[in-house]
Amino acid sequence: MSTSRFGAGGGSGSNSRPSSKDGPKKNMWSSMLDSVANGKRLPEKNLLILGGTPESQREFLNTFSADTTGSGFKNDKRKGGAPPVANQFALGYTYLDVLDADHEDTLARVSAYLLSEPSLSFAPLLKPLLTPQSVPETLVVILLDWSDPWTWVRRLREWVRLLRHVLVSLDDPTKIVMEETMTEWRDRKRGMDSGAAGAQGLASSGGPVSIPLGPGEWDEGLGVPLCVVCQGADKIEKVEKEHGWREEEFDFILQFLRTLLLKHGASLIYTTPFLANSLQSLLHSSLGIHSLLKRQSLKHNVIDRDKILVPANWDSWGKIRIIREGFDMEGISTAWSIEIQDPPEPLPKGPVSYPRDDQQDPSMDDGTSAVTIFEQTIKDPKRDTSLAVASQQNKDNIEVETTGLQSFLEKQLEVLEQLKAEDEQDRSTRPAPQLEMSPMDDSGRVNEHIGPVQFNMGGIQVDADDMLRKLKEREATRTSQRKETISSPGDEKAHNQALKNFFAGLVKKPSTSPRESPST
Repeated sequence: MSTSRFGAGGGSGSNSRPSSKDGPKKNMWSSMLDSVANGKRLPEKNLLILGGTPESQREFLNTFSADTTGSGFKNDKRKGGAPPVANQFALGYTYLDVLDADHEDTLARVSAYLLSEPSLSFAPLLKPLLTPQSVPETLVVILLDWSDPWTWVRRLREWVRLLRHVLVSLDDPTKIVMEETMTEWRDRKRGMDSGAAGAQGLASSGGPVSIPLGPGEWDEGLGVPLCVVCQGADKIEKVEKEHGWREEEFDFILQFLRTLLLKHGASLIYTTPFLANSLQSLLHSSLGIHSLLKRQSLKHNVIDRDKILVPANWDSWGKIRIIREGFDMEGISTAWSIEIQDPPEPLPKGPVSYPRDDQQDPSMDDGTSAVTIFEQTIKDPKRDTSLAVASQQNKDNIEVETTGLQSFLEKQLEVLEQLKAEDEQDRSTRPAPQLEMSPMDDSGRVNEHIGPVQFNMGGIQVDADDMLRKLKEREATRTSQRKETISSPGDEKAHNQALKNFFAGLVKKPSTSPRESPST
């Protein structure tokens, strides 16, 4: 039956061109192909990475795309290496493919947009990234670093100001989608484990219920999910040793950040390079990326100071308050809501100069400012002006400013070189000391003290002084003869005659051998 229908439809055979009667069949195949293509199309997610340096941004991307399975296996898709990262100027870009646990299936493609400075001039670059289609699939990540924790709240404030400036300028359809996205985040608690969310979202009767918001929660929703990543947690010990920080300072920073992020419904995590952490699980959960083979759990951690993890919708004022008593969450929360209304200000390139007690920060309202409160407690060690101001006002203080070891040694070397030069100049101008009497000139006195010097040579006792005198006499004789020879080179005959007489005398000298007898 199928053959006859195919022949009727095809006319002259299988190689013939389809007629107009095949229109519905062609449309059916097109729809089937489109449905297959849509099924193979990768889910597209967006990461908007704000803050950090080009190096720290690359470090974040490496941590996000690292292989956490521990198998070390990489498929053909990763043999070509990671895609290039263009983040040196203005708005950077790269992309990442999120692979499943077996590295065979690609779960999603993440487009990462990177920006380092919270300047209003970059706002037109961020606006096209937020559309009704992209907002539900977008996560904003703000990078901070443990190399300068005293700047965190100021940096966070400027980035929130820039985001608010961009979001307010969007069109109405995008704002509607943003409101729906925030409602979904707030009600469904997507930042938590599904089991925990289900346990809190179901009443005893089994039906869904709405959980009322606590104080300070979701007061300032930004319209897009937010995650703050504090990189370089391995530097905590260095900060503690070099700056003398105690647990009070670290608890204060944690309480401050959690209070601010609670207002935006944001998550918080501390990361350490080259060490396993929950960054991937947190970002995948925030972007709605779920593995088909392995269920990744996301558990909070507020105990280990270098592995802090606070998922979205988990925190509350009650949990923040128990860290350390005396923390004013109400005042900080109110001050933050006031400060973020202003447009962003340029971040200082160097250390921040803190106002004195008799000066007022321009950003303060009614005498309070969240940034000022934070920076007065967590001070930049390089610009701690409190001691400097006190030393200027009080001349009788006991503080002594010391120099570095190398500087001290350089100054001492200069002093030693100067003293050496003065000594040499003294020796050159001072006359040489004259001795009243040299011991060698008065041999009589010496002989009186030490007596004659004698030694044994081949069994014969020899007087050293007598031998020295004879050697000197012979040397003097040779010298005089040499001078005579040089002074009268023409008198060769007399010289030869003297030598002849000398040798003739030696020959004629009578023998004293005991073998000779008087008779011979």
